[in-house]
This record gives sequence, C-alpha cells and structure tokens, in this order.
Amino acid sequence: NFYKTQIVSIQLLKRKMGRGYNLLFVLVTFLVLVAAVTAQGNRGSNSGGGRRPHVGFYGNRCRNVESIVRSVVQSHVRSIPANAPGILRMHFHDCFVHGCDGSVLLAGNTSERTAVPNRSLRGFEVIEEAKARLEKACPRTVSCADILTLAARDAVVLTGGQRWEVPLGRLDGRISQASDVNLPGPSDSVAKQKQDFAAKTLNTLDLVTLVGGHTIGTAGCGLVRGRFVNFNGTGQPDPSIDPSFVPLILAQCPQNGGTRVELDEG
Repeated sequence: NFYKTQIVSIQLLKRKMGRGYNLLFVLVTFLVLVAAVTAQGNRGSNSGGGRRPHVGFYGNRCRNVESIVRSVVQSHVRSIPANAPGILRMHFHDCFVHGCDGSVLLAGNTSERTAVPNRSLRGFEVIEEAKARLEKACPRTVSCADILTLAARDAVVLTGGQRWEVPLGRLDGRISQASDVNLPGPSDSVAKQKQDFAAKTLNTLDLVTLVGGHTIGTAGCGLVRGRFVNFNGTGQPDPSIDPSFVPLILAQCPQNGGTRVELDEG
C-alpha cells in the first residue's frame, strides 16, 4: 500500500523538521483539507438542511448523529485497535477517487472495494453498524459519506489526536467502479506523486499532509525492507536515505526476519 510504504519519506521529513514536528496537526489538517474539498464539491446544493456541508447540518432531524457514530467507533477501536488507522485510511481512499462520497463503501463485483489498493481496507463493519443504528434513530437521514467522515475524525481522537468540528451534509455517491480507482502506487517517485496530487488540485504541502496522516499504527516489513537492504538490486540501501536512519528500521525489519515496523517512531 502506497501510504504504508511512505514511512521512509515521512520519517526523513520529520527528522529534518526536528522533534517539534506535530503529527497530530498533520492528522487534523488532513481531514480539514478533506472537508474543504468536499465542501467545494457540494457547494450550491440547498436541499435538506441547507447549504452542504456545514456544522450542525442535521439539526433536529438527527441530533445524536455524532454521539452514535462516536460510540460505535469507540467500541470497535477498543476491541481491535487496528480499526483506527483502518478507518482513516478508508476515508482517504474514498476521497481521492470521486471526493468524499462514500462510494468506497458500496459492494459489488466491480465496485471500488474490489480494486487492488482497496482489498486490504478494514473497518467496513464499523460504518455498517453506525449506519444501522442511525437508521433506527433517524431513518433515511444521515449519509454514509458523513458517517465515514465522522468515523475518521473519531478514530484520530481515539488515538490521541485533537478533536475538531466536522461539517456535515455530504451526498452519497451512487457510482463505484474499480476502474476509477487510481491511487498513488508504492514505487511511485516523488515527481509522480506530485503529479497525481496536482491532478486533484492539491500541492506538495497537501501531499505531505495527506500521506503523513496515514502514519498511525504499523506496516508490514515486506513493504519497506527493499529500500533498506537491496535497493534496485544493488544489495545496498537506497542512497537517498539518511544513513543514520537505516539501522533504526533494520533493527525492526532485518533482512530475514521481522514482521511489522512502527509508522511513527515518535
């Protein structure tokens, strides 16, 4: 997965910026950017609770929407901590395709969920449970896109991040095709990443913020080991990596051992 393999770039950036670098700010900025992009996409719609999205969109129609989602997310994260990074990752995979429309949640033989980058997504049951509970509390009111967005915010908070207000009122997408999924790849160069993000009207700062927002939890050693032990078949580490950083990773992911490495060494 692209986001997990970016540990090298993010860690080096953090080392250059010093220990004052605040990952929680990155996480918050990630979802604020997502909210801004969605707001632009939904601007001008006046159905339902008024302009979309905005804080308090559902009003009296579903006053407990946030507490219901938070309760479900909290239960699942406590049971399986890996659900926190899983939900955050799912949210980005959703937003990067057609915007934050929840289309990644749709099942089907050729839906976005079947695309290679999405086959390892986790947390669908969390969103489904929250949706079921909301349908009982306020039927046919809250979109799945809003549920996923709230769940991503709550996942950040549950892992020690800051809380922020989430504008609501997103519309659910009805088109979900695996062929539309074009996420950055694990071996893409920085230039290619910048090109992909520019196509979404996102700049280099956005790229670092969004990729950095995925540094919760751990990654499989197999996703990063190559750059540290046999870069491009040379039998040596990637020369662009800070030499002092190499042993830190190899201590967790030796050439013939290790399973997972922390995405955020701090």
